[in-house]
Amino acid sequence: MEEIAVYLKKASNSWPGATVRYRDDWEVDYFSVADKCFALLGVHHEWGPQLIVKGLPEYNEELREIYDFIVPGYHMNKTHWNSIILNKSSLSDEELVALLKRSYELVVSKLPKSQQKLLETNS
Repeated sequence: MEEIAVYLKKASNSWPGATVRYRDDWEVDYFSVADKCFALLGVHHEWGPQLIVKGLPEYNEELREIYDFIVPGYHMNKTHWNSIILNKSSLSDEELVALLKRSYELVVSKLPKSQQKLLETNS
């Protein structure tokens, strides 16, 4: 998991306003933008390493139908979040980054316009 964690953190650190910090209370890497969570990376007690990302509800359902290692987001809104069980995943690192980026973009799109402009200005 360490390899993919480093890869995902490095990718997200290049996006405007994105930060990653370890949350001791949840025992996960917490990916955020403007103090809003867009992903969690941690170890589930049954599944092992997992990446939790936000997605559009219809796309989330489609992914769950295609891949048995993508399930409703653990401890998250099951409509809007997916858990990707990494030790069963057949997705490439680039595909995981694309899902992470989509999650980031969804969260940014819900921010107030003033915050969105500030992120654009600082990029």
